[in-house]
Amino acid sequence: MEIQWRKSSKSDGEHGGECLELAAHGGEILMRESDNPDVVIHTTRAKLLAFLGGAKEGEFDDLT
Repeated sequence: MEIQWRKSSKSDGEHGGECLELAAHGGEILMRESDNPDVVIHTTRAKLLAFLGGAKEGEFDDLT
């Protein structure tokens, strides 16, 4: 089964078109950087939801 990578519509020329890409595959969530696609992180939906919830609440704003 081919992996269907997706990236944010916010990934535009401002950042050189480079972004994190996500895919659902085999019950896992996969993540990679578009400029280094050979390194893939495997995680779960629950862990991704917890991270996104914190990001939406601004917990990582100091890193940007």
